[in-house]
Amino acid sequence: MRFNPKATISRGRVSDAGRGGGGGFGGGGGGMRLPIPGGTRAGGGLGGILIIVLFLVLSQCVGGGTSGGGLGIDPQGQQGQPQGLEGDSDRYENCKTGEDANEDVDCARKAVLLSLEQYWAKTLPEQGGPELAPAATKTFSGGVDTGCGQATSDVGPFYCPVDRGIYLDTTFFASVLEGQLGGQGGDFVEPYVLAHEYGHHIQNLLGTMGQVRTQQGADSDAVRLELQGDCYAGMWTRHARDSELITLDEGDIDEALDSAKTVGDDLIQEKSGQRANPDGWTHGSSEQRMRWFTVGYDEGTLQACDTFSASEL
Repeated sequence: MRFNPKATISRGRVSDAGRGGGGGFGGGGGGMRLPIPGGTRAGGGLGGILIIVLFLVLSQCVGGGTSGGGLGIDPQGQQGQPQGLEGDSDRYENCKTGEDANEDVDCARKAVLLSLEQYWAKTLPEQGGPELAPAATKTFSGGVDTGCGQATSDVGPFYCPVDRGIYLDTTFFASVLEGQLGGQGGDFVEPYVLAHEYGHHIQNLLGTMGQVRTQQGADSDAVRLELQGDCYAGMWTRHARDSELITLDEGDIDEALDSAKTVGDDLIQEKSGQRANPDGWTHGSSEQRMRWFTVGYDEGTLQACDTFSASEL
């Protein structure tokens, strides 16, 4: 993955919270996140896998009547520009150009998020959706306060539908995806995850989250929601491949597919010493996640990514 060195990335919507603290989620609902093995708080390593219920169907998480959210925006509205997440550090202050993104992983993250925003700002209304109200992203270390409550690094990257924010501890990719789950790594792993989480934001704007009724099982609404997030990530990847900002090669696509495979529910169950049990799935199998990413990449449309209408996942 390379960035156009002359491109301006200063408008990338990301901030850093620095090092936080705190425990698990407080009141306010749940977020959409990658399934990860439990850390020390979940019983230690892969043997104590953290079972994620991907979405608590609470009114404040699907456009209900709560107020507030960490982004300074109306969580019920879909119009207007969010003010962004105010950060506590200057981590991204020097990220101005594509050349900065080629030399620094933080600046690369900022450039990817700018690309995602530009893509969906054009694609969403073109394909029958509303105008994009952009998501903002906050990186953190240890813990962070969100519109969905307080989160620690244990939950992995996630999207909070209340404040429409994407949150990630950037150590997740090396420590969990590569270290615990054995993913191959690479510079396109994080962009795939960011694109997946941004896909949840698109679902939030489209009202798709309101279709979630069943939260566990191979054919559950939860799995359909997550596979659609992978499909949306594939849509953006197709665009990014030869965009004015980003250039990708086949190795980058392979890294995305490997990441999708690595976070499949069946593989995580097996890595934890269990047998693959579809009744416990919340995100889909490795094969399903790779397949729906590929559908989005090949087809490039919201209609092709309609997992809720698919007779077979």
